[in-house]
Amino acid sequence: MKKREWAFLTNHGLVLAYLAKHPRATAREVAQKVGVTERTVQKVISDLEAGGYVVRHREGRGNRYTVHPELPMRHRMEREYAVGSLLLALGCDLEKLARRLKAASSAQQ
Repeated sequence: MKKREWAFLTNHGLVLAYLAKHPRATAREVAQKVGVTERTVQKVISDLEAGGYVVRHREGRGNRYTVHPELPMRHRMEREYAVGSLLLALGCDLEKLARRLKAASSAQQ
């Protein structure tokens, strides 16, 4: 009997963490690192954008993503925690994210 493969993090969590570390990554790069299809990454990014967790900024022919670590986790059991807690546990630099977020909001004003 083949063992089922599973992971503690969903594709959404993995994509969010990768974009937090690599804000100019392409969907292809994210797909290769996360181990899913490019189409899956596009759907996940759309979900993250719709939830306000990621904002896409067009830069020339590419995109730059701003992650909002201050937003709450989505599952009702974790809503008291900010997404930044997960990102911190996954090795993201929250100070760097805060600087990017501040720069992005300054650029929009």
